[in-house]
Amino acid sequence: MSRLPDRVEHPLSMSLGAAVLAARLRAALTPSEVARRVGVPLDMYGRIERGETFPSVLTLRRLCLALEIPSDELLGLDAPESLDMNRLVSAARGLKVSQLRLLHRLAESLLPSQRG
Repeated sequence: MSRLPDRVEHPLSMSLGAAVLAARLRAALTPSEVARRVGVPLDMYGRIERGETFPSVLTLRRLCLALEIPSDELLGLDAPESLDMNRLVSAARGLKVSQLRLLHRLAESLLPSQRG
């Protein structure tokens, strides 16, 4: 699992955490029950649910099984905006490195300021 710096908000981790929480509530499970089923410490599960940590692929798979939720739903890949992201990624695959750097700078300029 990767720990994100406290001042950095990672959209995928936040989205995954919200989906995990929603799935846990739908399944009427406690955080302890999910952590036990997934095989992670309760505090680690809590960080996943809060979007502070992104799970490993193995843990992500175990979450899907424990919560009985497809990985696409857990990762937000079934949302309409993810289709736009897929198109963007496909279009970016053909870009040169210099073009990718420019695209990266443009994307960073569109993000909300991390100052605070």
